[in-house]
Amino acid sequence: MPPLEHRLLPVNGIILSLYMAGPAAGRPVWLLHGFPECWFSWRQQITPLVEAGYRVLVPEMRGYGESSAPEAIEDYALLTLCADIQAAMDSLEQTDACVIGHDWGAPVAWHLALLEPRRIRAMGAMSVPFGGRPKRPAIEIMREANAGRFNYILYFQEPGVAEAELDADLDRSLRLLLSDLGDAVLRDRPAGAGLLDGLSESPALPGWCDAEEFAVYRRTLTRQGFRGPLNWYRNFTRNWEQTEFLASRQVEQPALFLVGDLDPVAQLEAYTLKRMASLVPRLEQTRLPDCGHWLQNERPDLVNPLLLDFLSRHYPA
Repeated sequence: MPPLEHRLLPVNGIILSLYMAGPAAGRPVWLLHGFPECWFSWRQQITPLVEAGYRVLVPEMRGYGESSAPEAIEDYALLTLCADIQAAMDSLEQTDACVIGHDWGAPVAWHLALLEPRRIRAMGAMSVPFGGRPKRPAIEIMREANAGRFNYILYFQEPGVAEAELDADLDRSLRLLLSDLGDAVLRDRPAGAGLLDGLSESPALPGWCDAEEFAVYRRTLTRQGFRGPLNWYRNFTRNWEQTEFLASRQVEQPALFLVGDLDPVAQLEAYTLKRMASLVPRLEQTRLPDCGHWLQNERPDLVNPLLLDFLSRHYPA
């Protein structure tokens, strides 16, 4: 990996931990991680992007690592998360940028594209597609569709419940989420179950993450636990209310979307995947074979060439 610069930026009422690499004059590419990961989840992409001439910026998102983790649930609303990145761009005097997000970082990237049609020149998303603003809050639809059955997002709604389970054995929790996500989120069970019930007590690491790499993930979550990251899930109604002004907008920038063919989240988002092209006119979409949710590390051999090709055509260094 190239030399990294680490800064703690005061932005939007918090401290944002930010890792940067590449030429200072290079065009900025922001890499936004999801749940429950960290800046280090982009380790396979930083070097190729820097070698292509880009300035790579990889934040620890609000609630993670050395970034602030406010107590209030409303401090993790989607537009607030976007504002963290917008304020960081302002601080760094960036007038154009590309944003790429994975998992929860993807909705942040999609909405940054909506909010910043001039500054965001191109964008990418992995695993989580863009479905626009639904007619009512998505959490209401989930409750109706999953009455009496376990749903991980519904399970995350009650403050303190998922934290108690996940923080009790953080090492096991992280190992299971990184290695056995499909069983954790798709396995059929009653509504009162826990996320990790019935899963291995001594899970192995996935093949794409060795013990040294896993230690970085673990340190990120050990600092403040799962409370902040889980609060991202507790704002569906607030996000719906706050984004009414974006309801009719399309993502007009060139947009790359990558998804693994074995990704359990993609199975849950099958309907959105089908309708996304109508909302993103300049969409380029690829389904990666033999690949799960953590695609940028599972298949960097596929992700990196696709990403570099997309950038060379729509956001050249």
